[in-house]
Amino acid sequence: MRKQKGFSLIELLIVVAIILIIAAIAIPNLLRARIAANESSAVASIRTLNTAQISYNSAYPTVGFSVNLANLAGTTCNPPASNSACLIDTNLAAGTKSGYTFAMGSTANAGLNVGYQASADPLSPNSTGVRYFCSFEDAVVRSGAATLAGSACTNAASPLQ
Repeated sequence: MRKQKGFSLIELLIVVAIILIIAAIAIPNLLRARIAANESSAVASIRTLNTAQISYNSAYPTVGFSVNLANLAGTTCNPPASNSACLIDTNLAAGTKSGYTFAMGSTANAGLNVGYQASADPLSPNSTGVRYFCSFEDAVVRSGAATLAGSACTNAASPLQ
């Protein structure tokens, strides 16, 4: 009688079942880790926008704060100008980064931009992020649910913990 080498069908099925069980446990944790990384990137980007707005306001006091993301960025920075200040990278200025969309608005008073609002909304809620982030001229990053999106960033929104 010859001895056969190799695995039986039952042994292969058991190995496949074990791999599937491990994958079922690991994939949700991987997705949560990616959401946490996207949210962390969004908070860092909002902080970058706050710093850029303060620098912009100092550099161009006759303009005030920037009215949009494009004015904070720029590719030709020799010399920087109020419509191309080169304070943020072009990826952030494009409005989409790490699963979040970014928007910027300003508040004008007598021709001077006296305030701004930066917001970060997940591209796909519950997939790329679950929290919304915003900030305005007090430079405090705020977080919340979908009700925070758009123009709802006020002092009533809870600061990031």
